[in-house]
Amino acid sequence: MRIDQSIETPWGISVFGAASIDAAPDVARLRVAIKETRQQAGEAFEVTRRGVNRVREVVRGHGVPDRHISTSRLNLESSYVYGSERKFVGYECTASFVIELRTLDALEAVLVDVVEAGANEVGGVEFDVRAKKELRAEARRGAVAAAREKAALYAEAAGVRLGGVVHIKDVDSEQMQSSYRSHGRSAAGEGEGDLTPGRVTVTAGVFIGFSISEDVES
Repeated sequence: MRIDQSIETPWGISVFGAASIDAAPDVARLRVAIKETRQQAGEAFEVTRRGVNRVREVVRGHGVPDRHISTSRLNLESSYVYGSERKFVGYECTASFVIELRTLDALEAVLVDVVEAGANEVGGVEFDVRAKKELRAEARRGAVAAAREKAALYAEAAGVRLGGVVHIKDVDSEQMQSSYRSHGRSAAGEGEGDLTPGRVTVTAGVFIGFSISEDVES
């Protein structure tokens, strides 16, 4: 794993520590959209607006509160097809949704129902945990412990005594998360399909600099 952050000035012992916490997801965010094309702009707006209302009603029927349903503004743009020449197709109106589910068992049923209600684009499912702040704190404590253990090993091998902490530099958690995903550890599961939650991995990393207080007595 490559992390493009480091302590620039060499002194004492500087080490990188990392830790990750795996947890079962308890939140799913479903991203869907309604996209309708009509010859008249007003008609495109109207048919999309009706679809938005149907989708919201369907989601409410699954017990999802309105505060967990995010809907974008209706977006309208001209639509064309391109061949030997550009041809006007109509006006395309789009509305996007992010639906947050706290009951993962309902995910498949909600997805089927919103598609039947008019959502004709599915952007995927993101799994998450509500206690991410607490899990991140636990991972950060683990990263510090890993860095300290590594520094102690280096000090012992080099025949010096490990001193106090003189520098701490946090590593961006999102950068680490992307690196974990690129190595096959995804927050959305591990290759079992979008609707299989798998595990959520919360990571943390830190650079810590330690002073070298004195030589180890022989």
